[in-house]
Parts: sequence; structure tokens; C-alpha cells
Amino acid sequence: MGVKPGYKQTELGVIPKEWTVRTIGQFATIKTGPFGTLLKASEYSTDGVPLISVGEIREGFLQITDDTPRVSQAVTRRLPQYLLRTGDIVFGRKGGVDRSALIRDGQDGWFLGSDGIGIRPTQDCHNEYLSFQFQTTRIQGWLLQNAIGTTMPSLNQDILRDVLVPIPPTKAEQEAIAGALSDADALIESLDRLIAKKRKIKQGAMQELLSGNRRLHRGSGVWQQTKLGEIGESLIGLTYKPSNVKSDGLLVLRASNIFQETIRFEDNVFVDMDVPTTIILRQGDILICVRNGSRDLIGKCALINKQARGMTFGAFMAVFRTPFFNIVYHQFQSEIIKRQINEHLGATINQITNKSLNSFQIPLPSDEKERDAIAEILNDMDADIAALEAKVAKARRLKHGMMQELLTGRTRLV
Repeated sequence: MGVKPGYKQTELGVIPKEWTVRTIGQFATIKTGPFGTLLKASEYSTDGVPLISVGEIREGFLQITDDTPRVSQAVTRRLPQYLLRTGDIVFGRKGGVDRSALIRDGQDGWFLGSDGIGIRPTQDCHNEYLSFQFQTTRIQGWLLQNAIGTTMPSLNQDILRDVLVPIPPTKAEQEAIAGALSDADALIESLDRLIAKKRKIKQGAMQELLSGNRRLHRGSGVWQQTKLGEIGESLIGLTYKPSNVKSDGLLVLRASNIFQETIRFEDNVFVDMDVPTTIILRQGDILICVRNGSRDLIGKCALINKQARGMTFGAFMAVFRTPFFNIVYHQFQSEIIKRQINEHLGATINQITNKSLNSFQIPLPSDEKERDAIAEILNDMDADIAALEAKVAKARRLKHGMMQELLTGRTRLV
């Protein structure tokens, strides 16, 4: 099949005849962050400008948290060559090399970290258009493939300099493409903000409802501090060998299958072996990450639904099985249990034992009607958040489709 009129075949595929294929090195300067020895401990500051490294870089944007390091004005005056400017595009030099972020208004003057690397396009390329190109699966895959190292992929200036990008001939067309994709991003960001707000509201509701500070059913029931071991049992997951892993078979749920308290069937592992019936998942089981290299993932949990029942779970996971799962599941998401998890974690070993799990205490209402009323409110909140997350997922799919059309010139806006 030939190339349709008005288009041409290039090393990047079919693009409009007027478009060109150029390397980043032809129209952008590249800057690597300073080596760590250039910064003194005294030059970090609690109220300075954010230091941008791989931990702050997300899919097209920066995420600044309380853990983001900051540097003082003394650093920015001493090392002005590492200041980021509006329109720069930054990457993690080590680790998440396929992620990038555009420096936007309000972020001008932030500082490029030692494990960061950034590019500054020249005037003949629209910065935001270029930032969307770096979000395509083609360029992200190329960066991962060409990164140096296997255990810790790394970027350098030479790798970034060789990235190929299709460029529309006019700034007007580049700007039109960027504008359309920015509108899609704005919808996604607004939904993300709403989800974050709903999650905070739910955290507040859990704090009130699960502690008994706010009562929903004032019957004769009393609240008692109850050990988990008194109302259920903890089960450690399946140990298996590499030879047991197959392309299909029994799905083994792991920490990577839990995302924001829901089960996701991605990065799946299947085994072909005999599995004890006790660790075959049942609806209402609470699946918990109990061992992980990252302390932050300990305690991550999800409630097993109809879709996941009949599967099993890995040895770094545990299941808490209780007839009171409706309310106990929400306790696992609350500060009540999170605080006890932190208290039981060792200084060097990121692990919760069955003994620890069974010793955790929760306030539990004796009145079944009160337990059900609490669970109903919190379940409704979860359903509301899940509906918004479905909208975000749909919006992301639509944006991906738009990128496929607009960033290759299949659909022209000018």
C-alpha cells in the first residue's frame, strides 16, 4: 500500500510532506544537573526553591511534596547555570528515564537536581509541543531501549541529543496541536484534583466514624478495643519457584496488582502447581502487602471482590480473613492501623509478621446495625471515587488517541 497524497515515508513512519524529522541536538541545548559534591549540607533549606530530580518528575508534570528537597538562595546565586526556566523539559537522569515534565509558569527559577537532566528548545520549536512528543510511547520506548545500564537505566546528553522528533513547519501548527492536548490534560488534572479532594474527605470521615467520635446508630451497642486475632485470621501467601511460573494458570496477586486500594490485573504472574485451599482467595478477604523493599508499600491493601476470588497471592503478601471485613477493610486504610504498622516495622527489615497483624487493635462497635451503617457510608465514598477514576482512565485513553493522531500529522489542525 502506497503513501497517501500529501504524506511521506520517514524513519519515524509516515508524516505530512511539510513536516521535517530532526534530532533534539539540532534545536535544543541540554544541561545535566550538578554533581552532589557541589552542594553543601548547609545550603539545603526548608523555605528555598524546589530541587527537581527523578522523584518529582511525573507524566508531563512535576509533583512537589513535603519530601521534595529545597535549596537556599545562596545556591541559586552561586550556581545560576542550573536554574530551570519556563519551557524547559526535565528528565530523571537515573531510574524513570521515560518520564519527563515541562517547566511551567510559576516554576521558573527552580533548581535542577544532581540526578536530573534538562533540555531547552530554541525558538523554532514550540516547547509544549515538544513536551507532548516526549510523552509518546515511541520516544519513551526509545529512551528506555537506549538508556545505559540494566539495573538502573541512565540518560546522558548524547542519548537525548539523538532523539528524533517530527516537527510541523510552522509555530502556529505546533501551538494548535499543543493547545488541543493541553485541553485534554486540563480535564485530566481537574478530575485528579477532585479525586484527591474526595480522598481527603473520606480520610476525615474514617477518622470520625471508625473511632466512634461520630455515632450513626445510638443503640445499646458499645465500642471495644479488639485485637484482629480475636475476630479473624492472618494467612501468608504462596512461595513458588521460577520453574512454577507459566504463561497461564493460577494468577498470583502481588503488591504490583494493588493500586489505590483496588485490584488491577496488570504485571500478572501465573503458576502451575498445587496450592493449599486455605490461600485460595475468597470474596471479602483483605489482601495486604506485608514485605517489600519500600517501607511506603507496607500495609497497602485491597478488598477481594468477585473478579479476584479463586486466585491466590504471593509470599510477600498476607490475607486477613474475617466476617467483619466490611468495616475492618476500612480500618486498614485508616491511620488507626497505619500507625500500628509503623510501630511494628523494624529499623532495617520492612516486614509485618502474622503475629504483628493479629496483635493490631481496632475500635469495633458491637452493634451490627452500627457496623453496617459505617461500612455503607464509606463504601458509597469508595464507589464515588471509583466512578471518578473510571472517568480519568477514559480521559487518558482519549488523550492517548489524540496524541497518536496529532503528533504524527495523521490529523491536521492547521
